[in-house]
Amino acid sequence: MSILRKMSPLRLIVLGFATVITLGAIILLLPISANEGVKVEIIDAFFTSTSAVCVTGLIAVDSYDTFNAFGQTVIALLIQIGGLGVTSIGVGLILLAGKKVSFRDRIMVKEAMGLNSMKGTVRIVKSVLFLTLTFEIIGAFLSFIVFSQDYPIKRAIGISLFHSVAAFNNSGFDILGGMQNLIPYQDNVLLNITTCGLIIFGGLGFLVIKEILTKRSFKKLTLHSKIVLTMTGFLLLIGTILIKFTDDVTWLGAFFFSTSARTAGFSTYHLSTFTNTGLFVLIILMFIGASPGSTGGGIKTTTTFVIFKSAYSMSTNKNCFAFKRKIGNTILAKAYLLTLLSATLVIIDTLLLSILEQGYTFIQLLFETVSAFGTVGLSTGITPDLSVASKVIIMLTMFIGRLGPLTMASIWIFKPTSSISYSEENITIG
Repeated sequence: MSILRKMSPLRLIVLGFATVITLGAIILLLPISANEGVKVEIIDAFFTSTSAVCVTGLIAVDSYDTFNAFGQTVIALLIQIGGLGVTSIGVGLILLAGKKVSFRDRIMVKEAMGLNSMKGTVRIVKSVLFLTLTFEIIGAFLSFIVFSQDYPIKRAIGISLFHSVAAFNNSGFDILGGMQNLIPYQDNVLLNITTCGLIIFGGLGFLVIKEILTKRSFKKLTLHSKIVLTMTGFLLLIGTILIKFTDDVTWLGAFFFSTSARTAGFSTYHLSTFTNTGLFVLIILMFIGASPGSTGGGIKTTTTFVIFKSAYSMSTNKNCFAFKRKIGNTILAKAYLLTLLSATLVIIDTLLLSILEQGYTFIQLLFETVSAFGTVGLSTGITPDLSVASKVIIMLTMFIGRLGPLTMASIWIFKPTSSISYSEENITIG
């Protein structure tokens, strides 16, 4: 315990996620979790647990064909813990027990949710838990209307609850069986819109949702919320148009993929039928991902906005402004660093997979890597057939993608600021 007390909040968060993944894998390995006659391999149990906790959705084995009702419930709980965050769940349990949240716990909430201060952390956690429960209940009810037409009542309830939890937490798991995901429902408007709604709200970030509900005016929103909403709308629109004109899908299907590619991972069409152009569009959307403080991954919408806005400002020799507010140099540096670290991770992992998996095309391996990094879950179908070494690489990529490259780097690389300074000298760029 003394070692844990000495750990920084960020390291405790990383340790918490790793612990939940390990416990989840151990439970999924038990005979009580698997269907009769099915033996779950160790690597597949860890892969499933990692994918669930990192709210990804990449699967090495089908969740319904492999795991029974108990195992599926475990996966749903892992998704819920991963989406809300280990810290938020821990604080929620402390509150339910009627105990006081410690100062250290408040610090961990601040770090985990990317808050600017510890003011109102407990209130924020309560709001997060309430909003999550509300959205998931509504999503389950609407999903039940669809699934009850094809399945017995009891099974339809289970599928609806699982689907709602997975969709709001931006995790592309399903329990329909046969690795089919939502392909049988590609033309079902209600399920498509319900799923997209859960994904979008889950990907906005809890603080943004709370601002929308309380301020109810775009002008009154903070700069962060304005950027998140603007970028989300823009990416949904441009993604839908590009997917529609690069592949043979309906407008509903194009909108669904434009939504799902930004970290959810549900699929209504076989990606094996997509053109390389269409797959590349999805790769871009997956790399950008959702918004900060949400259940999604990627470099985030705000980072993308800052990168392009600052590039425009530098090219026109102007200060970086957005919505009549100046974006500070610290934010700019953080955005560029995060993008560089993320791109480096994707490049290295794709290179390693290219060496290990020479039977697949480059676009397939790049797609798989970016899907893992963005905690998306979309796949061209190669995940179950990857080697053990490749699955380990994908697992590590999902883990880093969920916690964030910047968080991982700050734990192991960053050191206290030095007071030493040096004289400045110009170098030629470009």
